[in-house]
Amino acid sequence: MVEKIKMLFKPQDMTKGKPMTSLLLFSIPLLIGNFAQQLYATADSIVVGRCVGDTALSSVGTTTPIINLRLVLFMAVATGSGIMVAQYFGARAKEDLSKTIGNSIVLITIASLIIMAIGIPLSRQFLTLTNTPAETFDMANAYLTICLVGTLGSAYYNIISGILRGLGIAIFPLIVLLFTAGMNTVLDIWFVAGLDMGVAGAAWATILTQALSAVLCIIKLVSMRKEIGLDKSSFKMEKKYSLGVLKLGLPAGVSQAIMSLAMVFVQSLTNSMGYLIVTTTTAVMRIDGFAMLPNFTFGMAIATYVGQNVGAGDFERVKRGSRDMFKLTLLVSGALVITLLFLSPTMLGLFSTNETVIALGTKQIRILAVGYIAIGLYQVFTGIMRGAGDTMPAMWISFITTVAIRTPLAYILAALTKNEENPAGDPIAIFVSLLISWVLSAVISFIWYRAGKWKEKAIVKRDFKMAENQE
Repeated sequence: MVEKIKMLFKPQDMTKGKPMTSLLLFSIPLLIGNFAQQLYATADSIVVGRCVGDTALSSVGTTTPIINLRLVLFMAVATGSGIMVAQYFGARAKEDLSKTIGNSIVLITIASLIIMAIGIPLSRQFLTLTNTPAETFDMANAYLTICLVGTLGSAYYNIISGILRGLGIAIFPLIVLLFTAGMNTVLDIWFVAGLDMGVAGAAWATILTQALSAVLCIIKLVSMRKEIGLDKSSFKMEKKYSLGVLKLGLPAGVSQAIMSLAMVFVQSLTNSMGYLIVTTTTAVMRIDGFAMLPNFTFGMAIATYVGQNVGAGDFERVKRGSRDMFKLTLLVSGALVITLLFLSPTMLGLFSTNETVIALGTKQIRILAVGYIAIGLYQVFTGIMRGAGDTMPAMWISFITTVAIRTPLAYILAALTKNEENPAGDPIAIFVSLLISWVLSAVISFIWYRAGKWKEKAIVKRDFKMAENQE
């Protein structure tokens, strides 16, 4: 029994056994972990909304697109390192594996320091650019500044947990997240309600527990030195690994930048509709964060699975695992849609007791509901391509659907629905445009996936014949 428990904390070799079993063993703890991570932001919103009020909740929501901008560099390094780690692990290339990990940690340290140096002094200017309402400006600035102070802790957690996922380790990050998410909730209540620190208390609770998550993950990585060959020489920057990480990860970073900047523009439109609309949208997007968890989880799981099997040179196994993941995604997404259609008013009631917020939020969630099937398929298609080393499709799809279509469409629909009741436009326009962009993302990613160019992008070159007619 003890040995079986120990195995849960060791790297999972996804190149062996039944594909569905490997995917489920990896996906389930990953999903629970993602759920726990989402609790960070949600606990802030619930405690702030209930203990301070709708204006405070609005201030937290206003900062979200700006805070997400820091994920650009995180995403670039984490994606690139995750792909290389998975493929080198599958290829049993220990030296390449250790140097990829070391170079990735150095890169994320540099990126974090740049974010902090730029973001903290310019926080007020960023909020001004997004038309942050005057009622919430000071609270939003306090929340944003404190979150930016905690950038390094968030960065280390994200990069190291990504490395652990690339190695097939899902249980340890899960335990860390469950522990720190629970601590975050306790600190939220203590700081916000007990010490009357307001939104600043919620921000401090978040960055303190994220820092603890980072420390625990660093300890885990250091304890695996024998398994992954990590030593001082691993942290010496080498072109093959540092540029390799950036080459693979930058498209993902650009994709995140595109989505974050688009969110800033859409947030500006939302802010122009008034703080009550911002409050509603904040609550809806917190629920959306949970609804997205299965999709993001399946995308990460299939990327690791494909990465390890591409590294091992087994494209037939990639094919079988991909089919299993499509089935799982459709099943889970269908159940999610039904849940959202019926339980959205109850979910919204956790964030606010305002009947207007609950009624409008319910309408918004029901517009998005069916879109979760489309975005689930999109995550799997791009996850397969990303795991194989092809990170460009997701970037171009994000640009097409988010910049070229979603953002202008939101403004057009808002302009067309202006009236006395909604002088800045009907807030439903924001969610209709989002639904359309999701559906188009699924369609375009399917076409790109079927084209099959991603099969030629492996980092680890093997002498094997790639499976034809990949589906």
